[in-house]
Amino acid sequence: MSGHIRVTDSSLRDGSHTVAHRFTVEQVREIAAALDAGGVEVIEVSHGDGLGGSSFNYGFSLVDDRRLIEAAAEEVERAKIAVLLLPGIGIATDLKAARDLGAGVARVATHCTEADISAQHMQLAAELGLEVNGFLMMSHMVEPAVLVEQARLMESYGAETVYVVDSAGALVPATARERVAALRDALDPSTHVGFHAHDNLGCAVANTLVAIEAGADRVDGSLGGLGAGAGNLATELFAAAAERSGVETGLDVLGLAAAAERALETLGVRPARNRQSLLIGYAGVYSSFLLHAERAAGRFDVDPADVLLELGRRRVVGGQEDMIIDVAAELKAVAG
Repeated sequence: MSGHIRVTDSSLRDGSHTVAHRFTVEQVREIAAALDAGGVEVIEVSHGDGLGGSSFNYGFSLVDDRRLIEAAAEEVERAKIAVLLLPGIGIATDLKAARDLGAGVARVATHCTEADISAQHMQLAAELGLEVNGFLMMSHMVEPAVLVEQARLMESYGAETVYVVDSAGALVPATARERVAALRDALDPSTHVGFHAHDNLGCAVANTLVAIEAGADRVDGSLGGLGAGAGNLATELFAAAAERSGVETGLDVLGLAAAAERALETLGVRPARNRQSLLIGYAGVYSSFLLHAERAAGRFDVDPADVLLELGRRRVVGGQEDMIIDVAAELKAVAG
């Protein structure tokens, strides 16, 4: 694989579903700053159902989305702030306000057969100077040829990127690949193709990697997989898998792993995975080393992540568990 892949992190939008839209200003600031430091290029912020989503039907936000957008924009140094808008939920004034508060990307989302309702919103976003992205939700529900027709409509309305959105987490690698490939073949070469994964079948990482092979150059994730259903592609897991696959993302694997751990702890969300379990795969060490490494790290007051990474560098394998204590002791000695 080659070429730079731009990652949008949706922790502060799709992840809003996970916390019942209860993000505080302080949480948004901390997460946005961590994502920016971790190399994420676009950070999406809004109610889980997009601008205007705070309502009886979709659930009220603890803090007005406009305040959260402003807070995120104030924290970042490099990343762009994105907002999601579903026509019929978000309206023109929401988009204008988001732009004024620091948003730079508008992601306009429709059902995969209703791209025609996005025209006015996309055209307004372009007039406001925003980067325009199109989101074709529930993309598993139609065949690739139908998805292509809808993607061409969004492209004609000014979408710079059109996303295959696996809203239900129902795609597997073969079906993700064929949809992305169909869009890549049909759209103008200057139009980007994106992929937004959910992990309901446990295929988020694999689906995203095959989407990239098929021509997607913009993909979505979220810290710890925060998101609707079983959650999204975990940004930190993708960062590690992408590096191992030769995919250029500019992401800081260890920084994002730590950020995910902090975010899940702060939000009170029980993680399906943690930083150390990620590092087992990232470092390429035996899975049963995890508890041993955590205990050794506690005994010598060192970071278990450092223990695992060093074990990986030494290519320690099952049956060499005695090396775990040695490595922890040596790390402590070096640290003084």
